[in-house]
Amino acid sequence: MGELTKRTRGWFVAGLALAVGGVVFFSLRPIFIKLAYAYVTDPVTLLALRMVFSVPFFIAAALWVRSGIEHRPLAGREFAAVIALGILSYYGASFLDFLALQYIPAGLGRLLLFTYPTIVVMLSAAMLGKRVTTRELAALALTYAGLVLVFAHALEGENGNFWLGAALAFGSSICYALYLVAGAEVIQRVGSVRFTAYAMSAASAACILQFLLLRPVSALDLPAPVYGYAIAMAIVSTAVPVFMTSEALRRVGANTVAIIGALGPVTTIAFGYLGLEEIMTPLQILGSALVLVGVVVISLRPARPG
Repeated sequence: MGELTKRTRGWFVAGLALAVGGVVFFSLRPIFIKLAYAYVTDPVTLLALRMVFSVPFFIAAALWVRSGIEHRPLAGREFAAVIALGILSYYGASFLDFLALQYIPAGLGRLLLFTYPTIVVMLSAAMLGKRVTTRELAALALTYAGLVLVFAHALEGENGNFWLGAALAFGSSICYALYLVAGAEVIQRVGSVRFTAYAMSAASAACILQFLLLRPVSALDLPAPVYGYAIAMAIVSTAVPVFMTSEALRRVGANTVAIIGALGPVTTIAFGYLGLEEIMTPLQILGSALVLVGVVVISLRPARPG
């Protein structure tokens, strides 16, 4: 019995470690983007490079899933839904994020992206008729009051590019929220690993096609550090954390992963301070804390009565 308990505890602790690792690795993506922008400010090329280096992992995952004993072929409508959702989230949301980081700090971009659970609540109410609870309303008020504090200094004459960057980052969050609202049922039917593998492969194809249509091949003549940051984005902050988070969800559940997810903006802000010399004012830090609390509260599912 003691051995079983120890094994169960180890399974849970490993899940926590995977969730934390996934959050930290994801949080490095804006830092890599900002570092690459020191050499080239072309989000189309940079996003394509990221996907070129990450897509082999997702193709391998798709092939691995197909080889499983319980694998079933996707129906035509399921396959189309996976492709559409992948392009909406992993292409649309990522491209807007890359664009936003040309104009705003990495920490702020990550904080705005982290508001997607609040948008999910509002979209679910508008599109699916789901009732918004008092707890969710309070969390929404807390989150957006925090954003007002974060942006307070911008009201004192920040340039227009700052607001453009903030709007693009918030647009990225909306794309991801739309994907979650529209894709919950599809993911349930298809399976998370297969969905991620297929959706990421489709998004990668869209990013690469966009590059081929909009840029000459000579645009790939870039300094070596850009390729280093693109490979780091592809492996360290894309492929690895996607699968770490998927396994963490299986081991510890969505609620625990949601709580740990609050480390994301904090980690990015810390990395931004250490690696990019980005600084946030005390008022912005307070606002960020309110946003984190509000999002965690709205992400948690209330316990069901036994």
